[in-house]
Amino acid sequence: MKISLGPLQYYWPRETVFSFYEEMAAAPVDMVYLGETVCSRRRELRLADWLDIAALLRGAGKEVALSTQVLLESGSDVSAMQRIADQADYPVEAGDMGAVNRLHASQRPFVAGPQLNLYNVEALRWIAALGARRWVMPLEMGREDLSAIQPQRPPGMETEVFVYGRMPLAYSARCFTARHHNVPKDDCGFRCIGDPDGLLLQTRERENFLVLNGIQTQSARVYNLADQLGALRALGVHAIRLSPQSARMKDVVDIFHAARQGEITPQEARARLEPLMPGQGCNGYWHGRPGLEWVAAV
Repeated sequence: MKISLGPLQYYWPRETVFSFYEEMAAAPVDMVYLGETVCSRRRELRLADWLDIAALLRGAGKEVALSTQVLLESGSDVSAMQRIADQADYPVEAGDMGAVNRLHASQRPFVAGPQLNLYNVEALRWIAALGARRWVMPLEMGREDLSAIQPQRPPGMETEVFVYGRMPLAYSARCFTARHHNVPKDDCGFRCIGDPDGLLLQTRERENFLVLNGIQTQSARVYNLADQLGALRALGVHAIRLSPQSARMKDVVDIFHAARQGEITPQEARARLEPLMPGQGCNGYWHGRPGLEWVAAV
């Protein structure tokens, strides 16, 4: 079972991004997804920069894929997606159906991202016919759903499961970070670069509720399936996905790697991760419960 590092969700300075991936090049991750998937206004890195990082990681022995934006709002967004889909050096994770159509037209195999809403075997067979060779399970799906799908998935289709990080819940044409700062979206001043792990939103009762990340809304709690690695392996999951965070990400990767290797128990892994997480843990979706809940492992 491989460890993958999902695309960077946040807006970080260019030097910070390069330093982060230089550190990840030495970390025990097997696959890395690169690219801006949230907001096209985030221009610290261009495609050429992402390709430089991809070359660095490939030189370190990592499998690399380029991820496309989830919500396309303009012609320039479409053009950016097409440039990623048309390059031939790296496989592509399709973030929306526009990317799927482009990749299918060029007969290129691809990874079906978690926002494509693939919830059953029929959907998997359909996306496989379009060229998908790996799918990332939607975050709302649970263990029982996956156990029903896995034995029937199309031949050659690999399964990847999001197991760590704040969950991307929704995307909107409106930028809630800009609205929080009372500035227009088109003249936002790139305020989200000041929130390396997103902007925490609390209820009136001061309970952590959501995280604002530009046009993306995330969970305030951190999804953590470290104590479910045995179940994931038994279900035939090909890869587990970790989502980048601003601090001590290599420590997070090391803990999952140690659990994968059997050097520590999954329960020990969960306990070691808790002080590293930017928020309280949750795993409700995996257990068929509301997503923000925590269900103790049996």
